[in-house]
Amino acid sequence: MSNKATSLVSMFNARHGATEHSGPYDVGLVIVALALMSIGLIIVTSASMPVSAKLYDAPFYIAIKHGIYVIIALIAAMVVLQLPMQFWRISNPYLLLLAIGLLVAVLLIGRNVNGSTRWLVIGPITIQAAEPAKLFFFAYLAGYLVRRYEEVTENLKGFIKPLVVFFVLAILLLAQPDLGTVVVMFATTIGLLFLAGAKLWQFFALVFVGLMAVVALIVFEEYRLRRVTSFLDPWADPFGTGYQLTQSLMAYGRGNWFGQGLGNSLQKLEFLPEAHNDFVMAILAEELGFVGVVAVLMLTFWLAMRALQIGNKALLKQRPFEGYLAYSIGLWFSFQTAVNIGASAGILPTKGLTLPLVSYGGSSIIVMTVATAILLRIDFELRVEGVQALDRKIKAKSARRQQQKDAKQKLKAMLSSVSAGASHD
Repeated sequence: MSNKATSLVSMFNARHGATEHSGPYDVGLVIVALALMSIGLIIVTSASMPVSAKLYDAPFYIAIKHGIYVIIALIAAMVVLQLPMQFWRISNPYLLLLAIGLLVAVLLIGRNVNGSTRWLVIGPITIQAAEPAKLFFFAYLAGYLVRRYEEVTENLKGFIKPLVVFFVLAILLLAQPDLGTVVVMFATTIGLLFLAGAKLWQFFALVFVGLMAVVALIVFEEYRLRRVTSFLDPWADPFGTGYQLTQSLMAYGRGNWFGQGLGNSLQKLEFLPEAHNDFVMAILAEELGFVGVVAVLMLTFWLAMRALQIGNKALLKQRPFEGYLAYSIGLWFSFQTAVNIGASAGILPTKGLTLPLVSYGGSSIIVMTVATAILLRIDFELRVEGVQALDRKIKAKSARRQQQKDAKQKLKAMLSSVSAGASHD
């Protein structure tokens, strides 16, 4: 460790106490994120082996790809960790334009898989445009709330403007179609506007309109209506529209308290479609049981709560952009986890959303890891700001002590000279 780093740590210990902070980064946040990624790598490996052996004649093909995605995600996180938050404050409008460009490009030249056009293929790289679009939109929303805070909290016009931007993104996402991402973005948006201080009547009006819009989108689209009816009673057609959900519920049921043991899932043997992706929690429940599910939920809950705590700390230190962005990341992780697990457990209709930091999917795990790195950066800057303030305080106190010492020495010299003059007389 360099002298500068050692000095920084010692200053943190001087301010907070040696047991509270051991360095400039939130070690707990890093450990929880790595724990979720490790659990994901293990469960994805277990869940993907049968389908990987069938499709690629190599049982670890998907697991190796997921491992590569994890490594790329960690490298991307380390790069983002070096970016000051000033970068996000300045560039968020341009990032929003990039998000819109990606979503338009998907509709024009995207790859169609199972009736959905959600992926951009650039050589060997496949990008699911909705994932970076979420992060870029939340960065823009945080910037907008800082620039137009009074408008948002005082009049309807300021409240509506960010919703117009969301409406544009929602149309592009629904054209793919991707209702799940729209729901998560909408829930995060209204949650952030509420935390930012929007009036209650605006908040409830927005919730009502949003719910009506979702109901309309479901009712007027046949495949979505089938999903909802199958979700309400999957056993009515267990080999048709309710097949995926019934297989998922069987996995949960077989898991019991402590599971069948790692690698012992039956549902992953091509009974449950998307076992390593959208329904990875069902396989985790079957193999690790209720205890495993609770462990993942507690880790995700801790991560989301930590994001909200960092956001609150940023707002208290007069850094609103960082505060709102941290809030949005925490809400985003919470809602997406709720939708993913709710869909696999039969609580919500089936949606094609990944489990943050756990499910298979390169774009998802990279963007989620980058979002976690942004949280680390926000927390880091808050800590460094505190250390700099402490350093200034220490220097000011030292300067005052030196001034007092100099004044005493001058007074002593004057008294000595007066005393010497009197003795001479």
